[in-house]
Amino acid sequence: MSEEEPKIPEDDEKIPLTEHLEELRSRLIKSFMAVAVFFAISYAFKEKIFDILVRPLMVVMEAGDTLIFTGLPEAFFTYLKVSFLSGIMFASPVIIYQFWKFVAPGLYENEKKLFYPIIFMSTLCFVGGALFGYYVVFPFGFKFFLGFATESIKPFPSMKEYVSFASKLLLAFGLVFELPLVITFLARIGLVSVEFLKTNRKYALLIFFIFAAILTPPDVVTQVLMALPLMILYEISIIGAKIFGKKPLVEDEEES
Repeated sequence: MSEEEPKIPEDDEKIPLTEHLEELRSRLIKSFMAVAVFFAISYAFKEKIFDILVRPLMVVMEAGDTLIFTGLPEAFFTYLKVSFLSGIMFASPVIIYQFWKFVAPGLYENEKKLFYPIIFMSTLCFVGGALFGYYVVFPFGFKFFLGFATESIKPFPSMKEYVSFASKLLLAFGLVFELPLVITFLARIGLVSVEFLKTNRKYALLIFFIFAAILTPPDVVTQVLMALPLMILYEISIIGAKIFGKKPLVEDEEES
């Protein structure tokens, strides 16, 4: 018997390009409005959000030490940046929903069923990576940097530099924790196999350390703290590829 063909979406009529562009414009406007609303709410609590962000640094700093700002508008623009990042984070469910409403009409039913688990797992992995960076990497990394202070050298980190540094690291750790999902997806569509992943494990290890050296500051501590989770995530990816990956043609023939 021939395999069942995927169900074609009901709205199979060709839609003019102008309608697609109008739909995209509408979704983008709604996403920007959500970001603007959450940005305004976040700005009302900007000091509290900033305190949460700098808490890992303040814990390892000596009593009485504080952050500084060297330019008159620096504190204002730093609070704007923090509020904007917070607004994007809280508006992300709305952004994802608008993206889903835009692409859903062109998906098959089986693809729609896979979309929700992928979004959920992707969000979970990203948040897990950001939390790992905040609670594990930040304390060790900041303690290492502040260890260079002496009686004649005192650290005076600025607000602007800290927010830029912390946001980049949180984003980096959030993205690298997506590794199992990406590799499992590649295995699912047949681009990589379990044997390929096992054979090239040593090359992957080298790439992880190079990748960590690029994304993290030039110190061994944070590089290792990023490379080690990547190694663990790679092993998890192999398990995911084994369970959800595309089966070889020989196995498919044997089963049929």
